[in-house]
Amino acid sequence: MTIPDEASSTRARLLDTTEQLIYAGGICATGMDLIVKTSGVARKTIYRYYPTKEALVAAALQQRDERWMRWFIGATSDADAPAERLLSMFPALRRWFASDDFRGCAFINAAGEIGGAASPIRAVCRLHKQGLLDYVRQLALACRVDDPEETARQLLVLIDGAITVALVTGDASIADSAERMAGRLIQPRAVAENFPPRQ
Repeated sequence: MTIPDEASSTRARLLDTTEQLIYAGGICATGMDLIVKTSGVARKTIYRYYPTKEALVAAALQQRDERWMRWFIGATSDADAPAERLLSMFPALRRWFASDDFRGCAFINAAGEIGGAASPIRAVCRLHKQGLLDYVRQLALACRVDDPEETARQLLVLIDGAITVALVTGDASIADSAERMAGRLIQPRAVAENFPPRQ
């Protein structure tokens, strides 16, 4: 069934507002009254779309996952050489870290607030990290590293570690340190093939 344009617009406004509020202030600090006031969507309408606050937050995070991954993939797709494409993750992260609205990883933040492993919010957070790992694995495979699965897992730790340190310290240059370490994870063969010595 096709959602009418007005309903679709209302839902989009609700999800956008919820996402912005929970990213800026956290899930627990964002009450339904604030969501209603900021979005302009009546409480009754909200509960018609999402029966609980948890369901609303999960939907807002799912939307953020889709948008963030589109940005991240787009930011790392311009380079021709596989190793260059893989390492370009970190300059992209540095630009994000330096932005005015950077508040860390929305999914790490949300998972830290939600204790129940069975929560739909935690499920969205897990799916986000799995999607990010899958993409990083593709980049590692293209670099022909010896163990792309383990390399991808180590790169995910570097990514999330850099995000967390940048949030806590306010130092965007931590992405540069992560990039240098990522370079060491790539086998010398892959680096040599992608960055041949200058003549």
